[in-house]
Amino acid sequence: MTIFLLSDKIAFPPPYLAEKEGLLAIGGDLCEKRLLLAYQMGIFPWYSENEPIMWWAPDPRLVLYPGEIIISSSLKKIIRKKVFQITIDTAFERVIRSCAKIRTENNEETWIVEDMIDAYCRLHESGFAHSFEAWKDGELAGGLYGVSLGKCFFGESMFSHQSNSSKVATVYLVDFLRERSFKMIDCQVTTDHLIRSGAREIPRKTFLKELASALRSPTLRGKWNADSFIDN
Repeated sequence: MTIFLLSDKIAFPPPYLAEKEGLLAIGGDLCEKRLLLAYQMGIFPWYSENEPIMWWAPDPRLVLYPGEIIISSSLKKIIRKKVFQITIDTAFERVIRSCAKIRTENNEETWIVEDMIDAYCRLHESGFAHSFEAWKDGELAGGLYGVSLGKCFFGESMFSHQSNSSKVATVYLVDFLRERSFKMIDCQVTTDHLIRSGAREIPRKTFLKELASALRSPTLRGKWNADSFIDN
C-alpha cells in the first residue's frame, strides 16, 4: 500500500487504502475543517513530537456501543456513593493537558503535543469537542475528552489522578450518549481496559458503514451540561 502525502487541499484518500497497521497519509494541518472531514471519513491524527502529522484508519476498529458497556459491581458501588462529582465541558483544556501530562510522567510517548492541544481546544470552542470531568474535594481527579459528530462520539484520551475517576467519567459519558440515542463510541485503538469495559473490534468496512449512518443525524453542537443522567 502507498502512504499518501497531503497537500494544502483539504482532502483525504479513501480509508480502505490505509496500510495494514492503519497509516493512511502524512502531512497537512490540524485546521478545524480538515479535522472534521477526517472524522467524518473515519480517519484520525496520531503522531509524536518532531514527527509529521500522521493520519490513521485502522482495521479492525475498536468501538463501544452504549448499550454494551460493562460496569463492575465495585464501580457501581463507587458511583452510588457519589465518590466523584461529574461535570461536562467545564475544564476542557485542563483535561486534555492532564491526558498529555500523565503519559509523560509515566515515561510514555504522547500524541497530545502542543499543536494537537491547540487544535482540539479550537474544536471545543466551536462546539464539536467535549470533556467529562471527575472531581473530588474540589480537585480534578480524572476525565476524558473527545469529538462529537452526528450520533457518534470519537473518544480521544482519558486520565486518572485518583483510582476509578476516569472509569466513572466514562460511565457518565455513556449514559449521556445513550439518553440522546448515540449509536457508538469510536475507541480507535484497542486496549485491554476498553475490552473489559465492553468495547469490541469490528471490521473497518462495518465501522465506516455504521459511521455513515450515525452522521445522518444532526450534531449536538455547543456546550454540553450534566443536568440529566440515567441512574446506575
